[in-house]
Amino acid sequence: MRILLAEDEKELSRALVAILKHNNYSVDAVYNGQDALDYIDTGLYDGVVLDIMMPKVDGITVLQTIRKQGNSVPVILLTAKSEIDDRVLGLDSGADDYLTKPFSTKELLARIRAMTRRKTETTHSVLTFGNICLDRTTFELSSPSNTIKLANKEFQMLEMLMTTPSKIISNEVFMEKIWGYDSDTDLSVVWVYISYLRKKLASLNADIQIKATRNRGYSLEMMK
Repeated sequence: MRILLAEDEKELSRALVAILKHNNYSVDAVYNGQDALDYIDTGLYDGVVLDIMMPKVDGITVLQTIRKQGNSVPVILLTAKSEIDDRVLGLDSGADDYLTKPFSTKELLARIRAMTRRKTETTHSVLTFGNICLDRTTFELSSPSNTIKLANKEFQMLEMLMTTPSKIISNEVFMEKIWGYDSDTDLSVVWVYISYLRKKLASLNADIQIKATRNRGYSLEMMK
């Protein structure tokens, strides 16, 4: 799951990024509302944690703007205790939830799990291609012969491939979606994780395969 965190208090933002990454979320952090709009517009995120009080564009305006554009990405608003009217306006504007500062990290994680779970339930919680099933709620990959649990980044890569089978996904798109724009990770890490996934598919006697297309990327195909 990739989360966008829009919070202008940089010390709090750094702490939240560390907590989310420790809990297997991929995270991008921005510090003003205009950057939040630009990042949300990419469509890369499974959820947004959005502070109301931000420079350039406030959180309520960000929320209203994306909802007018038809973007239904789940959003949790971060609010100060005195901002009751803002909380009501935020929910009326399309927020999925809100969290009042100060808050516990356990509560934030629980709210994010609930938010992303609702999103999963509105789509398909289990993806199927060939004889392989991927459970989006448990990270489990299964075939008639066995079941294994995927690590977070393995799951995200295979989810992308299974959502659009036969479509070629470039290394750059994998990097942006899973490692983030600001990552200094080498592009070769994509090949490493593709290798992991190929081994796991083989161990399940899968009748599908991850095909490499030179200079273009990877796609999920039925075996011939």
